[in-house]
Amino acid sequence: WQALIVATLAIFLGFLAWGLWRTNVDGNRAAGIAPDFAITTFDGTQLALADLRGQGVVVNFWASWCDPCRDEATILEEAWRREQGNGIVFVGLDYMDQEPAALAFLQEYDVTYPSGPDMGSAAARRYGILGVPETFFIDAEGRIAAQATGPITDAATLNAYLEAIRP
Repeated sequence: WQALIVATLAIFLGFLAWGLWRTNVDGNRAAGIAPDFAITTFDGTQLALADLRGQGVVVNFWASWCDPCRDEATILEEAWRREQGNGIVFVGLDYMDQEPAALAFLQEYDVTYPSGPDMGSAAARRYGILGVPETFFIDAEGRIAAQATGPITDAATLNAYLEAIRP
């Protein structure tokens, strides 16, 4: 009987853990209309997602302490420089970081698209991110068209995402 009780308890705990994992992965992820956010960029500019309606928007959650974020920084910056006149806007949201380290990261990778701290991780919670880097691709109507968890390490992959949000 002890083995049966232990097995039943183990099965119950397994289902409970699976249910909690599914809730965390699926239940909190942003979908449909992108949650609005407002930031003050590192250069002092006020920026709200709502103000970017009518353009394709790439929202990249990153951090200076994140090695995979370093892997994608150059690719994102190159695409920003190429696309900024084509109705595509990039926005970087610095996640759980210290400002001096974040500014050093931006300078090291010559990041010129608008970036600012996600104060209190407010946007990260609204979007339900699992970690950094994580990137959301929002179309001109404000809908999340695609999402990438982990680094975007090649231009072809990024270009495919951009085509989905091109106005």
